Amino acid sequence: MNTSTIAIQVATDDNRIPQSISWSASDSSAEQAQKAKAMMIAFWDGAEKAALRIDLWTKDMMVDEMADFFYQTLMTMADTYGRATRYQDQVEEMKTFAKGFYEKFRERQLKENKAG
Repeated sequence: MNTSTIAIQVATDDNRIPQSISWSASDSSAEQAQKAKAMMIAFWDGAEKAALRIDLWTKDMMVDEMADFFYQTLMTMADTYGRATRYQDQVEEMKTFAKGFYEKFRERQLKENKAG
């Protein structure tokens, strides 16, 4: 059996707020750790039937970047769910929600930019 390791490094300030996030994987072709402004990791605990997760983002993560991150994450979650279940109708529902979420964010940004 092969084993792969994923390492995540989070540097925090005195208040434990993330300053930087980087990650590396033993099976990656990247020679150096990759930088990130945010991360979401979820694990499924089958015994407890519960999702366990870690959500972190750095101080310099902008609101528009967070919206992009959520939109892309929701879209890829829909694809993953589709590969696992083949329930294409629910995949399309999830993607429709993600698109609507992103459109509402863009509308809000336009309103705030006009007001400001």
